[in-house]
Amino acid sequence: MTLPNPAFAPQLSVPATYMRGGTSKGTFFKLSDLPERCQVAGESRDKFLLRVIGSPDPYGKQIDGLGNGSSSTSKTVILSESSRSDHDVNYLFGQVNIAKPMIDWAGNCGNLTAAVGACAINMGLVDADKITNSIEEDAESGICEVRIWQQNISKTIIAHVPVYMDAQGKVQVQETGDFELDGVTFPAAEVKIEFIDPVDSSSDMFPTNNLIDDFDVSGCGLAADSVKATFISAGIPTIFMKAEDLGFTGTELQGDINSDNELLAKLENIRAKGGVAMGLFKDVSEAQTSQHIPKIAWVGAAQSYSASSGKAVEANEIDLVVRAMSMGQLHHAMMGTAAVAIAAAATTQGTLVNEAAGGGQSKKQLSEVRFGHPSGTLLVGGKTEQVDGRWQAKKVSMSRSARRIMVGEVFVPEYAF
Repeated sequence: MTLPNPAFAPQLSVPATYMRGGTSKGTFFKLSDLPERCQVAGESRDKFLLRVIGSPDPYGKQIDGLGNGSSSTSKTVILSESSRSDHDVNYLFGQVNIAKPMIDWAGNCGNLTAAVGACAINMGLVDADKITNSIEEDAESGICEVRIWQQNISKTIIAHVPVYMDAQGKVQVQETGDFELDGVTFPAAEVKIEFIDPVDSSSDMFPTNNLIDDFDVSGCGLAADSVKATFISAGIPTIFMKAEDLGFTGTELQGDINSDNELLAKLENIRAKGGVAMGLFKDVSEAQTSQHIPKIAWVGAAQSYSASSGKAVEANEIDLVVRAMSMGQLHHAMMGTAAVAIAAAATTQGTLVNEAAGGGQSKKQLSEVRFGHPSGTLLVGGKTEQVDGRWQAKKVSMSRSARRIMVGEVFVPEYAF
């Protein structure tokens, strides 16, 4: 007896890991585990990942997927063994748009970077001998240095992943610990991240060749048609402005920004103009298809405020305050890539970020700053220098944490991709 074909499409299951990295969450895949047609870039891969996350969703909640309706959780990662002799793993990041059928592959996610090393170890992508040798003889724990090739931006990142020897004599990733990261409720193990040469040696960290520009914001609804801005390409292209020039204090929380559609539209117009000024767009209309870059941020002098958790952040604990937009919304903490930009700009004398941190009051170049963000504070370090007349960031560092939340299979209707 021949049974009729079912009038519905079955679901396909694919191995996946759901992880928190820094103040973000994302769905991680091993490249070889993806359906064959999704193992190469293109429409099938994008449609598959959109369905996994639950986009596009006109309701903005991503109820039918693993996203949670925010830019911090609408993220995907694909890992693969690196063919580069001096790297362990390739890391490809996709920022999934919540409301539109679009994935932005143009930049990195600095927060999820903190989870890449641990996930690569757990997926078997890091050489077993290297993992074992990261613990010295007679020691119970150590640090495994995972060298990551960030494919979106073609940069090297080093993750210092804590590991330990379990009762069976096998080396495991240490995920729990006492490191506290503002924006994350529970403590975990500290993961130190180093972004190596985050700016191309052939390009200038400041694309306009200026540390501070007069930025034309005419038609954007500000009190003036021109404001001071620092345009920087380190970590992720970012436009820094003074909080006061935007009518802000620099201590804003999400509720102050994200519920005001008129204000969000104003900030998006400024971001689009900034993209043109940085040479990222030929016309402001191109910003509609590039929501991941550039980022827009505002800075101010250190001041006391209450974080989103109610925690008091005192002015004497920080060097400056920074707020940044991500995918059209004020970020609940700080994007990791934007933190790279903050570190690079703050440690370069003469930028708006450096001036806000008090760098202009001292001839000594800053090597690290602690900035206040909506969820608390973050310490970042950097080293910048001029090479052949161009500013370069040699290294930027910060500490994050990461944790596996789920390991299993994700189900996607076969017709979706």
